[in-house]
Amino acid sequence: MESGRTSSRSRKPSACLVSAACGTLRCEPVRHAKHAVSRSAVSTLDSTNDSYAETRSTNVRWMVCAMLFVATTINYMDRQVIGILKPTLMHDIGLSEQNYGYIIACFQVAYALGLVAAGRLVDKLGTRFGYALIMGIWSLAGMAHALVTTALGFGAARFALGLGEAGNFPAAIKTVADWFPKKDRSFATGLFNAGTTTGAMVAPFFVPWITLRYGWHAAFLVTGLLGAPWIVWWYWKYRTPAAHKTVSRAELSYIQSDEEAPTEGGRQPRWLQLLAYKQTWACSAARFLTDSIWWFYLFWMPGFLDAQYHLGLSHMGAPLMIIYGASAVGGIAGGWIPKVFVKSGMREGNARLLAMFICALFSLPMLFASHMTTITGSILVLSLAVSGHQGWSANMYTTVSDIFPPRAVGSVTGITAMAGSVGGVLLSLEAGHILQLTGSYASLFILAGSVYMIAWVILRLFAGGLQRVKLEA
Repeated sequence: MESGRTSSRSRKPSACLVSAACGTLRCEPVRHAKHAVSRSAVSTLDSTNDSYAETRSTNVRWMVCAMLFVATTINYMDRQVIGILKPTLMHDIGLSEQNYGYIIACFQVAYALGLVAAGRLVDKLGTRFGYALIMGIWSLAGMAHALVTTALGFGAARFALGLGEAGNFPAAIKTVADWFPKKDRSFATGLFNAGTTTGAMVAPFFVPWITLRYGWHAAFLVTGLLGAPWIVWWYWKYRTPAAHKTVSRAELSYIQSDEEAPTEGGRQPRWLQLLAYKQTWACSAARFLTDSIWWFYLFWMPGFLDAQYHLGLSHMGAPLMIIYGASAVGGIAGGWIPKVFVKSGMREGNARLLAMFICALFSLPMLFASHMTTITGSILVLSLAVSGHQGWSANMYTTVSDIFPPRAVGSVTGITAMAGSVGGVLLSLEAGHILQLTGSYASLFILAGSVYMIAWVILRLFAGGLQRVKLEA
């Protein structure tokens, strides 16, 4: 009997271990075996999960790029409203060409001031909080246009809008620098920068539809409200790559695949330190010349089409959609071209400069734009010009993150964009003066067709082949 009980007890551990392996452990005497097997199973599961996390491929960076695209679309919808409503406002509140030029200049002065402050703000607060704050400021300013009825009131509202909207590109460019390696940045920039043309395409349909039914005050109010859901989406979803829970190790490794990782440390450089580099001045000069032309296309082209071909508010949408649609294609293609050149063995800096030269060629037909006698000819020339500009811009924005380390990208982008806004202010004042006196766009079109080649030569000579700058720690 004793031997039988001993034999029976000796068999229990074996049975319990089998039960434990099957997940049905019931025997108290061998609880230590249960714990051993459980720990082994958890360890195996953790090891499997870690292995999967290391090898699985995620694409969170493209979701972030989509968020930037939506923000930029909203940015340009808010910005474009006044250009579309220019004929209506000239009729309703008696705006002159000169007054319109002053109103646009108010926006651009504020934009120039805001760019430097916004770049610094984004570098200091980070893109998650800083970008949401920036969107909130410009959304409120956009809605404020619905409350004014005078040229002075519009000037004040545009000034506030300029301060807020100035932060979009410094924040977006810094986000791209954090989330994409250098070889992908121009393409990612081209994708989110297509929001400029998407917003400009949507606005000519959306704004007239609201205006014809509810009045121009409602157009400003509704477009301003579009920022609210984006702020919630951004603040809820956005994190830096290293802090984002759904980014795999494989994707994080790809994002940080450059020799200098996006999380490169060191103190934030002062503005005077950045101004000591000729690359800062070269990029600033290029943007001074070319950004002003985009402002001209954005704010004066609807008025040109209406004055030249008497389209009216209800027929403005289709021509503007074609033109801005072409610019969207140009922006994406311009960002993609350097990737092709790099794959063929070209150095990144040379690939970017060659792509920008090709884009500059597309602006040359503007030299003859004043000789177009049909709306089809004007649409064709303007489509080529704006597509060339957007391709140029996709690369121009990316040159800053190519040349400077991430801790300086927001500030340098702000400095160079401020130079672009100063150029825009001067061109707006001059355009209003010229059109008030002559009613002719000829000299303005010649300027638009020639400045890109000049800007390209400046970059080629003074930006050091877009080589990386090493800042002091």
